[in-house]
Amino acid sequence: MNWTSICAFDALRPESGVCALVEGVQVAIFRTYDGDLYALANLDPYSGAYVLSRGIVGTRKGEPTVASPLHKQVYSLVTGRCLDDETLSVPVYSVRTGDTGHVEVSLEQRVKAGV
Repeated sequence: MNWTSICAFDALRPESGVCALVEGVQVAIFRTYDGDLYALANLDPYSGAYVLSRGIVGTRKGEPTVASPLHKQVYSLVTGRCLDDETLSVPVYSVRTGDTGHVEVSLEQRVKAGV
């Protein structure tokens, strides 16, 4: 996998997102209170706007989510599927904290069983 360094882990505020341009792709990166990291495409498929990084981070039935700031469709941070409209989904990317303590993203999409 090809990893791109984004920022220091501590620079990400819990329960919020940031946008990073990775190889020409806008990626929304989220950190939860538990310290878990998630990366999705920043494009909200419902509105067509690049806004998911500004969404409201939360959970639904224990699953970490982000609600689009425009029309409030809720997307799983784990699978990228829209929990309010099963016809919508966003790509989910691999994200990790590297050896230097920086958040790194790979544009290779994660594959989840049953998705």
